[in-house]
Amino acid sequence: MTEPQPLPQREPDSISEDDMQTVPIPARKVVTTFDAASKHERIEVKPPLTRLFRRTITRAFNKWVTFSTSMVLNLNWYPRVEPYVGYGTEHYSRLICRTVYGPFKRQAGRLTRGIRAMLTIPSPHTKVRIAIDGVPLETVQVGASEVHDEVDAQRNVSSEFAASDSAGYLDLVAEHSLEPGVHDVSYKVRSRKPVTANLFTIPSGTKVGVISDVDDTIMVTQAPSLMKAAYNLLLLDPKKKMPVAGMNLLFNRIVDMFPDAPFFYLSTSPWNVESSIRHFIANHGFPEGPLLLRDLDPRPKTFIPSGVQHKLEYAEQLMADFPDMKFILIGDDGQRDPTTYATIARRYPGRVLAIGIRQLSPREVAGNLGTVAGRAVTQPIPVTDVPVFTGTTGSNLMKTMLPFLKQQMDV
Repeated sequence: MTEPQPLPQREPDSISEDDMQTVPIPARKVVTTFDAASKHERIEVKPPLTRLFRRTITRAFNKWVTFSTSMVLNLNWYPRVEPYVGYGTEHYSRLICRTVYGPFKRQAGRLTRGIRAMLTIPSPHTKVRIAIDGVPLETVQVGASEVHDEVDAQRNVSSEFAASDSAGYLDLVAEHSLEPGVHDVSYKVRSRKPVTANLFTIPSGTKVGVISDVDDTIMVTQAPSLMKAAYNLLLLDPKKKMPVAGMNLLFNRIVDMFPDAPFFYLSTSPWNVESSIRHFIANHGFPEGPLLLRDLDPRPKTFIPSGVQHKLEYAEQLMADFPDMKFILIGDDGQRDPTTYATIARRYPGRVLAIGIRQLSPREVAGNLGTVAGRAVTQPIPVTDVPVFTGTTGSNLMKTMLPFLKQQMDV
C-alpha cells in the first residue's frame, strides 16, 4: 500500500508553527434524516407491484455497478474523491464527499457536461483520510461496514481513515473548536493527491439563514418540461446555463441586509452534477454556500426519495443543525416548492421568516409550445401564516420582499 502523502498544513499567517494543533479532530459517522427512507417511502409498505418494480430497478442497478466497476478496473482507473462543500458551527462540522473511479490524471470537481457526470462509477468502501486546515480527523467505526449497520460497541475503534458506504458517499460530523469563516478540508485516498473543498463555519448565534432551490429559481432548467429539463441537465454545455433574471441581485441585497446569513442551495439534481452547479453559483455572482443535492443510487435508502421528500428531509436537518436560526425560503412554483415550504412553516412555527416564490412563465412550464393554459401545471400559492412573496424575476421579488425583511431587522 502506498504511503499517503503528508496533508497540507495551515498557512503561516493563520497560525504559528508553535501553536499548531497536533491532537487529531474527533469525527463520527452520522445517520441523518436523509440517509434512510422515511416510513411511508420504505419498500415494505408499498403495494406488491411497486415493490416488484423497485426490486427490479435495484437489481438492475447492482448489475450495472458490477459490470462498470469491472470495466474501469481493466482500464486501470483508481478511486478518487469528489469533495463537496461542508458546513457547521464553531463546535462541529458536517463533511460530505464521494469516492468514485476515474482515470489517473482526472481532476476532481472539473466542470463536465451532465451526461458524463451521470455516468460516474462509485467506488464503495474506500478509505479516505481527511483534514481540516491541515489537522487530521480521527474517525470511529461503530458498525461492521457502513453507516446503516447496527452499532457494535466491540468495534468502537479509532482510525485515521473513514470508509465510504456502498454508494461511495461519506457523511461525517467532526467535533472541534473552529473560528467562524471559510476553512479548507482536504481528502486523500491511496495513490491520489489530496483534493480540497470549502467548509463554511457559521457562528452559532447567527439569526437568519437562506434556503434556496436551484432549478428554475436561480438557474433556468425548465424542470416542469421533461424534455427541456433532460436536455439542460445532460447535454447543455455547463458554461451556457442561464441564470434567472435578477435573482443574483436579490440574493446579494439579502446579503447586504444580513451579512452573516448563510446560503444553503437545495436541489433535486443528483450529486453527480454538483461541480456544475457550484461553478454556476460562483460564475454568476450568487453568494457561495453548501449544496444539498439528491443521491440517485437506489440501494442505501431502499429507493430514491421523491423530490418533495428530499427537500423536506434536508430542511428538517438544517432546522436541527441550527435551532436558533430563522430561515428565508426561496423557490419557484414549478416543482411544488410552495406546498413544500408551507409544510416546513407549519412543522416549525416561528422558524420561517419569509417565503419567496419565483413564478415560471407559460413557456418555461410547457417548453416552446407553452401557452397561458400551461400555468395550470404550476403550484398555487398556499395559505400560510408566513408572508409569501411572488414575482417572475428577482427584481419583482425585491419590490415586496426586501421592504418586509427590512422591517424585520428593525423589530
